[in-house]
Amino acid sequence: DEVLKHIPVTPVANKTYQNKGNLQFEDVGEKWGLNQLTFSNGAAYGDLDNDGDLDLVINNENQPSFIYRNNSAQLKDNHFIGVQLKGDSNNLFAIGSKIKVYAKEKFFYRELIPSRGFQSSVDYKQIIGTGAMEKIDSVIIQWPDLSYSSYYNLKSDSVYSFNKQGAHPPPLEKACLPVGRGEVSPQAKRGISAFFDSVSQSFQKHIEDDYIDFYFERNIPAMLSREGPKAAVADINNDGTDDVYIGGTKDHPGQIYLQEADGEFRKDDQKLFYQFASFEDGACLFFDADGDGDKDLFIAPGGNVEPEFAREMQCRLLINDGKGKFSIGAKAFPATGINSSSAISFDFDNDGDPDLFVGGRSVSRNYGADPRSFIFVNDGKGVFSDLGKTAPSAIDNIGMVTGAAWEDITGDKNKELIIVGEWMAPRIFSYNGKQFMEIKSDLNDMKGWWQSVAVADLDHDGRNDLVLGNIGENFYLNPDKEHPVKLWMNDFDGSGDIDKVLTRRVDGADKPVFLKNDIQDQVPGIKKENLKNHDFALKSIHEIFSTETVNKARIKEFNFSSSVVALNKGNGNFTIKKLPFRGQLSSVNVIKLLDINNDGALDIITGGNRSGFPPQLEKLDASYGDVFINRDNGNFEWQGFNKTNLKIYGEVRDIVELDSKKDRYLLFLRNNDYPKMYRINKLK
Repeated sequence: DEVLKHIPVTPVANKTYQNKGNLQFEDVGEKWGLNQLTFSNGAAYGDLDNDGDLDLVINNENQPSFIYRNNSAQLKDNHFIGVQLKGDSNNLFAIGSKIKVYAKEKFFYRELIPSRGFQSSVDYKQIIGTGAMEKIDSVIIQWPDLSYSSYYNLKSDSVYSFNKQGAHPPPLEKACLPVGRGEVSPQAKRGISAFFDSVSQSFQKHIEDDYIDFYFERNIPAMLSREGPKAAVADINNDGTDDVYIGGTKDHPGQIYLQEADGEFRKDDQKLFYQFASFEDGACLFFDADGDGDKDLFIAPGGNVEPEFAREMQCRLLINDGKGKFSIGAKAFPATGINSSSAISFDFDNDGDPDLFVGGRSVSRNYGADPRSFIFVNDGKGVFSDLGKTAPSAIDNIGMVTGAAWEDITGDKNKELIIVGEWMAPRIFSYNGKQFMEIKSDLNDMKGWWQSVAVADLDHDGRNDLVLGNIGENFYLNPDKEHPVKLWMNDFDGSGDIDKVLTRRVDGADKPVFLKNDIQDQVPGIKKENLKNHDFALKSIHEIFSTETVNKARIKEFNFSSSVVALNKGNGNFTIKKLPFRGQLSSVNVIKLLDINNDGALDIITGGNRSGFPPQLEKLDASYGDVFINRDNGNFEWQGFNKTNLKIYGEVRDIVELDSKKDRYLLFLRNNDYPKMYRINKLK
């Protein structure tokens, strides 16, 4: 007892958050009177006074329990429906049932799972708030055995008892099962028009290698060795149907898939590709490099494993013989040595020959260093030279590029090069006949972890707009201009190695994101002045390292995480509209623009998710393939699964469109997983 008297006792207030919609929550503990200082270890709720709202019971250690009466029933526009379920003899309270309530355009959902932690339970009676809705259109009960009961035209502010007896048997059809080409989906059989149908396919699984970037570089915020696969589409054998190349990884080379007459894809096992078994593909595209009328294949190197100028880090050009068989284009490119992210074909000098832009993702094993990005000039015969050698520009070392596009942004009938990447703002360049010059825009301060870009006129004003995919607002770091995240790079301890320190703005100071032990392992010298974790946690980077080393550090900044539509208003001015909330829950790695509902306006299809972060930054996995319908003037509306039928788990790295003689398809390429193919339905 004497010892216990000297141990600090610090009761704290419980946290209460009000749901504001769209998964946004506000701390309302003090406002609602739930801010007493306690040692609480259990809570349960139920309608204790039968007035239609949920009262709260909190159990405390060495204190009386609290009972809070809920007075929501006194609010004029707050209504409810109470549901009491009676199951069968094996499950009297119907635990595990799902309750769906429909009231006009509103939908409410509950699952009857009463247990709450250790030895706690809430009331079996479900109280479902319906807001201003006084009339309930229907209540659907899905019982634990998947049978269901339906009830219609119910009044609010009443408690109903529903019995499982007489329930309908479970439905037999499953909405999201793949169908064969030419088959009718379960939705269509029920008269439901979904945008897509999942179809069976025979593509091989993408197999990622087991390289872990964090073993070789300390305290970096993300791995850059798992960026594939990418794909390229063209009719390579001139049979009138699209074929596809899917990029490879180490020991699993990329492969050509030829489309057969029945729409199936068959792997064309060409020995040439096995010569590149040690390569990883960072980007690929088909284009007519040598001017002979067929599509040649360009492959840019990828991965973060091999040394900068290793054989595996060089660009390759594979020449098509016109029948879909490829050979190596000798000496097509100068040495590159980059982990690439993107490649586009464009005739920037208007000489009739397609040139190339290749975006550099990173310098191998050197996170944060700006890699070379290349503009390759075609001599007309499929031999390319580096424009940066003769006409250097800001493009050469622009940053950690993730995507690019070549479209007319200024409205002068000439196309511009739009480049996005991590730790940088979207940037726009025009070619003046001699070199590329940057066009300033009001995007220049939006320094994001941009993942993708797509260009089209989305609001029908004659100007091309931008869709910019970012890391999303659900990311752990989630900065803004007042609270930027920074990457500081310098040899902070004089060891000869470049150290990287990730910080975020807290209380006006840039403080390290990673723990003391993590940074101490990298820079052991900080231990002497920072013996306690508490002391380290309060210090900014300026207090941890010397003024000289901090001032000489190279700094990258990240201050904007939202994925957006940038509506072009001319003269470098853009109106920024964030994608709807569901588009912010994960990264937007790839964007496809299509008119899905045949209304004459381009819609947005996205693929996302990333997991290559250290544990402190968690992972992004809340995207299942999203569709945003253009509701005119560049306003977009997210579509649920019942409309899209998209359910794509995993990390989507690319989306390509494939045409057959009968249907159109979207192929979603996933890291370390099988591709998923969806037929684009012809909606009436």
